[in-house]
Amino acid sequence: MHTLELLRSRQLTDARRLALAAELTEFPEEILELADSLEILDLSNNALTTLPDGFARLQNLRVVFFNNNRFETVPEVLSQCPNLSMLGFKANQIATVPAEALPPQTRWLILTDNRLRSLPEAIGHLPHLQKLMLAGNQLRALPEAMAACQNLELIRIAANQLDHLPPWLLSLPRLSWLAYAGNPFSQRFASAGATSLAQIPWADLSLGNVLGQGASGVISEGLWWQPQGKLPVAVKLFKGAMTSDGLPEDELRACIAAGSHPHLIGPLGQVIGHPEHKKGLVLPLVPPTYRVLGGPPSLESCTRDTYPAGTEFSLAATLAIARGVAAAAAHLHQRGILHGDLYAHNTLVNAAGDARLSDFGAASFYDPANRAVAPALERLEVKAFGCLLEDLCDRCPSAHSLRPLQQACMQPDVLARPSFAEIVDALTAIAA
Repeated sequence: MHTLELLRSRQLTDARRLALAAELTEFPEEILELADSLEILDLSNNALTTLPDGFARLQNLRVVFFNNNRFETVPEVLSQCPNLSMLGFKANQIATVPAEALPPQTRWLILTDNRLRSLPEAIGHLPHLQKLMLAGNQLRALPEAMAACQNLELIRIAANQLDHLPPWLLSLPRLSWLAYAGNPFSQRFASAGATSLAQIPWADLSLGNVLGQGASGVISEGLWWQPQGKLPVAVKLFKGAMTSDGLPEDELRACIAAGSHPHLIGPLGQVIGHPEHKKGLVLPLVPPTYRVLGGPPSLESCTRDTYPAGTEFSLAATLAIARGVAAAAAHLHQRGILHGDLYAHNTLVNAAGDARLSDFGAASFYDPANRAVAPALERLEVKAFGCLLEDLCDRCPSAHSLRPLQQACMQPDVLARPSFAEIVDALTAIAA
């Protein structure tokens, strides 16, 4: 993080990246002096409402973040930055997206947690759009023109006011990650998927070190005190705020409905009686021999996971990981649950390739008996599995036998892709 003093003293000359949070109410004109070099600008956590016309001087700008400011409209001047491809406006007060505000090179647009009731038809004229974050608004429909967004790979429309899932959405050839929980049309499916879960009093738990945290909550080591002794567990406490994927209560509901499976990190119980009334889950403590399979997408990769240089998998491990994830996904879809975030960075594996799929933050419910929708939703997620399988194959020198399956999972014709049950059978045959 930089300071206003550094900027005004001209000590940031030739900076390619600038991050500044200083309770700003006006855009610092000194930033424009970095026009020849600046590529990434982060002015999140300020109080900005507008941008000056001079902002168009930032011709090299690729990425902007204005999260947690006070914008009520997306500034039109942004479209005058020819290289701008990523825009972040999470948690503002945006009610309007002018058609003239969208840069033609936009790949990644974040409008989470705002006041949008509609989107312009012009959003369908963004040929490079891959990632669109719209959770936590008041949208009642999506523009039909978005059917032309053939490169769209990830969309979050949870916690809006949609009364149906647009049919064209399920035919997009590259769409792989979808979240729509918390809309009126999806609530009846959520109720149908509800199951009971053991209730664990907060007084019976003690927390240790933090294991990790994401947008929806914090996971800590813990002990569950039982009459027969103490059981090591993991405890996830939800933050209770809107996330980029949707509402924590929808994640909680999906995690409970998913039930038990050897390749899922399913809950042991639900926390009750927290002194701050936080919701939480008690989960099995995964042994330390497990690690995250991959890293989350970067600014450059946009939708695809990242891996350390030199990462390589054996054929045996690749097969085991793929079979485990596919089996977990098959289990979820049998229960009418779209995971929505099937990624390597949400998968834990050990050296032998035993895989555990986790994180239900983007999960959504559907009716598995609805033959007009269910097959397309499952095969949409098969595309996400195909991306993961491609990552594995790219890092496994002897994975030639897996390539036809990987390509079948990623073909543009959504309904021509195999189901997860067919994928499990295919992987079993290959392993044999």
